[in-house]
Amino acid sequence: MLRLYNTLSRKVEEFSPVRKGEVRMYVCGLTPSGEPHLGHARSFLFFDVFRRYLRHLGYKVTYVQNVTDIDDRSIEASRQEGRPWHEIIERYYSSFKRSMRRLGVAEPDVEPRATEYIPQILNMIEKLVETGHAYASDDGVYFRVGSFSRYGKLSGENLDELMIGARIRENEKKQNPLDFALWKFEKPGEPSWPSSFGPGRPGWHIECSAMAHDLLGEPFDIHGGGADLIFPHHENEIAQTESILTPPMVNVWVHGGLLLFEQRKMSKSLGNYEPLYELLDRADTQAIRLLFLQTGYRKRMNFTEDSFSGATVAINKLRKAWRTLTNGQTIDFETHAEHDGIVTRVEEALADDMNTAAAIAEVFGTVDRIEEYVQGGEALDAARALGYVLTLLGLGPDERWLEEPVIEVDIDAVAQRLIARLEAVVVPDGESGERIIARAIEARDEARRKKDFALADRIRDALIAERIELRDTREGTTTWTLAGE
Repeated sequence: MLRLYNTLSRKVEEFSPVRKGEVRMYVCGLTPSGEPHLGHARSFLFFDVFRRYLRHLGYKVTYVQNVTDIDDRSIEASRQEGRPWHEIIERYYSSFKRSMRRLGVAEPDVEPRATEYIPQILNMIEKLVETGHAYASDDGVYFRVGSFSRYGKLSGENLDELMIGARIRENEKKQNPLDFALWKFEKPGEPSWPSSFGPGRPGWHIECSAMAHDLLGEPFDIHGGGADLIFPHHENEIAQTESILTPPMVNVWVHGGLLLFEQRKMSKSLGNYEPLYELLDRADTQAIRLLFLQTGYRKRMNFTEDSFSGATVAINKLRKAWRTLTNGQTIDFETHAEHDGIVTRVEEALADDMNTAAAIAEVFGTVDRIEEYVQGGEALDAARALGYVLTLLGLGPDERWLEEPVIEVDIDAVAQRLIARLEAVVVPDGESGERIIARAIEARDEARRKKDFALADRIRDALIAERIELRDTREGTTTWTLAGE
């Protein structure tokens, strides 16, 4: 039985779909106002695995992932770049789709765009006005937050506390600081659509409510997104939807944790923002997927170059184990192929609130036993089971796994990063990359002789982070290779 953490109830619950054998899920998609980044990748990679697992359980899944193709951010990007807003959308949306394909993320079943649902959006707004939950003002139509008594039930926010310090901006004509825009009246140079209230464009929150209602109805099973969407976006979705439609809007709310980059929020102003396509150009995409699966989806995660290097070493170890088990043979692992409890243990991990970290631990537990399987004549059976769960996790294997990796590494670049990590290693100017690595190993050996094990471990950790594997010989010397060679 699948158990999921429900943000609404703040506890792990047994999942039971509204309709037997069917799961209807809506996940807030991209706002293509700029290049997607690694945080987007983490969110959509998780929901990709989640959807795979639901289908593995036998559910008919309808997975809807919207595109917010009109909002304040895309209009602002249009102004800054001097290009029409729809060109901004298509440029960054296309980049996002290419990156998702490279990461092995399956296409949504339905991918609605907000601009395709203007009639449905206006219909909801008109009903909200008719029932007193919304009102027209000089600059648009606003939702009256005070009219919904359950406001704050998802996020835990308190209306009285929210009012402290809240204010109405000079350019806003709403009655209450907490009220939010449903329809924004036309401004010069901005796209707009006709309505009974006046030409304008939809607010962000009402877009998702209208698309989810039209495509999935109420209640649907799962609404997902990043934790940063809990408030105000998802809170506002609930308020405007349940004000005019029979509650609940959704049975289970699933939110993924935020991603930090080197312990900071990714931001262009902080200089730690890298477009996703640039990272994928220099990265092993399956290593990125593995890295995210090693951390629970609800946890805040810190991405570092060291953590990515470690995941690259791990994925190469996994591929090497696969080649050992299959011995170059192509095997069928599309059907259920249990062996030694491998599949069952991974299924149990995923059934426990999508515990992908435990599932990956089971995968590498199998890797640690490959010699036992080979010696016992069980290699192909183990490979079938391993291939089955790897496919479930979206990690392969595919035909590339049967090939020895060809690793092209800029040794000098590796050496320079190593110098930056190790202030204890003195390197004369002009040294080659190989000699710098050798000096670091010599410094480690010297630290061990002096019983300065803290320094020795620090040097070893730095070497491992750069995918340099050390081998201590019986003669007391140390050799090295790049991981995967």
